[in-house]
Amino acid sequence: MRAAITAVGGYVPEKVLTNKDLEKLVDTSDEWIQSRTGIKERRVMPTGQATSDICVHAIQKILSKRGISADEIDLIIVATVTPDHVFPATANIVSDKIGASNAWGFDLGAACSGFLYALETGTKFIESGKHKKVIVCGADTMSAIVNYQDRNTCIIFGDGGGAVLLEPSEDGNGVIDSILRSDGSGREFLNQKAGGSMYPPTHESIDAREHYVFQEGKTVFKFAVTNMANVGREIMDRNNLEGKDIDFLCAHQANLRIIDATAKRMELDDDKVLINIEKYGNTTAGTIPLLFSDFENKFKKGDNVVLAAFGGGFTWGSIYLKWAYNS
Repeated sequence: MRAAITAVGGYVPEKVLTNKDLEKLVDTSDEWIQSRTGIKERRVMPTGQATSDICVHAIQKILSKRGISADEIDLIIVATVTPDHVFPATANIVSDKIGASNAWGFDLGAACSGFLYALETGTKFIESGKHKKVIVCGADTMSAIVNYQDRNTCIIFGDGGGAVLLEPSEDGNGVIDSILRSDGSGREFLNQKAGGSMYPPTHESIDAREHYVFQEGKTVFKFAVTNMANVGREIMDRNNLEGKDIDFLCAHQANLRIIDATAKRMELDDDKVLINIEKYGNTTAGTIPLLFSDFENKFKKGDNVVLAAFGGGFTWGSIYLKWAYNS
């Protein structure tokens, strides 16, 4: 028995923040941003809404597509680094908002690799026979922790995300293999310094703007290019796959150059590499489910799909799956 994705849903807020808008906030330019990241615009959540609302919109699309009710869901996992609150878990809030009265749930934090970590976790609950319907969300409201005075980070991140429904499959389709890695020594290069138990909120931490994302760009780029490309190649080799055997690469949308390097390492043609970074920027745990949502009509039952991501911490990994349905 395998865990198969049987429906997907995505959501981004309506408000658009373009590169031209950012030119008014920091010393940057549309040309500079596009040439280095591939991003043209990103989305921003309205005041009073949060990550749970992204998940709710995405899950409601899934319920509608599958023709099921919320009380049929067994488990909800939310991958995020921007939960609504420290506690309760955003997954619990989502359950309440959609009326999933029979589901339990929890949040999972692995930064930009969060969706892969959560997908692997949800897969095991299906494979074990414990649950029949598991919702895995990847969503982030990065505007809540981005410093719009820091041109190194504010150009990168956007708000949005998506969700998938996992169900049992016995036809050979579903999640086949995964490689997940982490290296905590990378924490100094990409982090949110304050707000946790190490550095609780203080007037000093707020004044020092330590509750925002910090990234040492050159170091992170170097690690991301190497590790995301290598792990994508590794999962292919482990499953005796060549570039011609892969139908689609769904890579974390952090930087177009990193995606290109990963595709090159995997020897993939451009038409097999799904990209929407120009519209949304880096939505952290939300990028891969947003790819699923945007390109759902491209996938065919039995397609070989490879997922790859790299995130703060450091975390990285790859998942190989066979798509389980025709849209």
